[in-house]
Amino acid sequence: MKARTPNQEVERLEALRAYNILDTPSEQVYDDITTLAAFICDVPIALISLVDVDRQWFKSKVGLSVDETPRDVSFCAHAILSKDTMVVNDALKDERFATNPLVSCAPNVRFYAGVPLTTPDEQEIGTLCVIDHKPRELSEAQKKTLEALARQVVMQLELRRVSSQLAKALDTIELMEGLIPICSYCKGIRDDQGYWSSVEKFIEKYSDVEFTHGVCNSCMRSHFPEVADVLLAGSDAKNNSENGSESQDELLG
Repeated sequence: MKARTPNQEVERLEALRAYNILDTPSEQVYDDITTLAAFICDVPIALISLVDVDRQWFKSKVGLSVDETPRDVSFCAHAILSKDTMVVNDALKDERFATNPLVSCAPNVRFYAGVPLTTPDEQEIGTLCVIDHKPRELSEAQKKTLEALARQVVMQLELRRVSSQLAKALDTIELMEGLIPICSYCKGIRDDQGYWSSVEKFIEKYSDVEFTHGVCNSCMRSHFPEVADVLLAGSDAKNNSENGSESQDELLG
């Protein structure tokens, strides 16, 4: 049985993309977690599975040779529909999976336990799961330990994301500390690839700053004098009053 699509699928996929983790090489820190999961739960297979648009991709795997499987037959696609750990003691007795090709053929899944990888913004992007070729159960201690390991996976993903953001910020700082070529006439800025752009576009490219535009009082008087007479009359009166008060204070002082 194919799993239904999560209610916040667009947001979930955006959260997954933010980690830039899909299709990256294996890393020891993740492999250590799956090795521990397999050992603690006494199973031959353990996976860190990330559920993409139409596939589940394995960042780390123990006891399995393939890198991904279709999402349509994925146990993890069902597991991410809840924040709770999903345990299937015997897949042949579960109507969702009894005819699943992953059950009837290799890797012959009979037991499955998957803990959703829940991001800080409450998106389930995948699972840390363990699999066996025979029916079985998890003890409460094994289940809690598996859940603790899943939290460590998310923590590693968060560290990766933050480190990437810091690296980009440092690159920006280095760029801004150097000499920035700016046109003497139109004030356009040339980037490191030789392309000219406006100040706004340049700053938006290298920072999170966004711009809104207006007209300062001086430019208003210079370019739109008729409008300035109306819009700035109150402002001018206020400034004159304040300047007059300052002059009186000086005389009294």
